[in-house]
Amino acid sequence: WQFHVEDLHPKQLNRLYKRFDTFDLDSDGRMDMDEILYWPDRMRQLVNATDEQVDNMRAACYTFFLNKGVDPVNGLLRENWVESNRVFSEAERERERRGEPSLIGLLSDAYYDVLDDDGDGTVDVDE
Repeated sequence: WQFHVEDLHPKQLNRLYKRFDTFDLDSDGRMDMDEILYWPDRMRQLVNATDEQVDNMRAACYTFFLNKGVDPVNGLLRENWVESNRVFSEAERERERRGEPSLIGLLSDAYYDVLDDDGDGTVDVDE
C-alpha cells in the first residue's frame, strides 16, 4: 500500500490541516501530546466536567492520538499528519473487521459521557 497526499481532494486536505492547526497550540508545526491533553481540561471549564470525566477523556485522547501517530516524546509533524490519518483509518477498518473495539468509539464515548449531565445515556438540548 502506498499513500500519495496528492491523491486527496484539496478540500479534504485543507480540513485535515485545519484540524492539525487546531491541536498545534503553539503553531510550531508539531502536535505534542501535551497540546492534545489540554482539550479534556478545557472541557472541565466549558461544561463543568468532573475529575473522573476529565481523567477518562484524557485517557481516551491519549490512546486515540497515540494510535494516530502522536509520539508522547516527539509529537507528530504537520507534514506527516495527513498520512497518519489515512493509516489510522485503515487500522480502524481492520479493528472493525476483527471485531475489536473502535478507537473512534472510545474517544466518542468519553466525550459524550462528559456532555451527558444526568447520566441517562443521551445528550439532550438542555445538556
